[in-house]
Amino acid sequence: MKTILNVIWLVLSGFWLFLGYLLAGVLLCITIIGIPFGIAAFRIGVYALWPFGYTTVERRDAGAGSCIGNVLWLILAGWWLALAHIVTGILLCITIIGIPFGIANFKLIPVSLLPLGREIVPTDQPFATR
Repeated sequence: MKTILNVIWLVLSGFWLFLGYLLAGVLLCITIIGIPFGIAAFRIGVYALWPFGYTTVERRDAGAGSCIGNVLWLILAGWWLALAHIVTGILLCITIIGIPFGIANFKLIPVSLLPLGREIVPTDQPFATR
């Protein structure tokens, strides 16, 4: 079932979300200061490409750097991304067929708000961290 949902997601919105996050990641990696944010954008992009069967967990080894980076990310880009996922999720949940895809958009909100210090893991291993 996860594969079917992922393929439908990929065709309807996942590919376009992935391209957007990929473009943002490339632009952020051009600058030295933006490299951690670019890497986070790449991780979110891959997660947005194939979200069913994966979840996010907080990394216990994330330090003060990720906290400061998350504050900058939240101010500059995070709340825009989260707002876009909220609106898209609500619109998808209006139809019965779109409910799983709306839920997938809601699942992307925490990682789009505060991506640093989080890790994307398979749902059958939610406590696996590095």
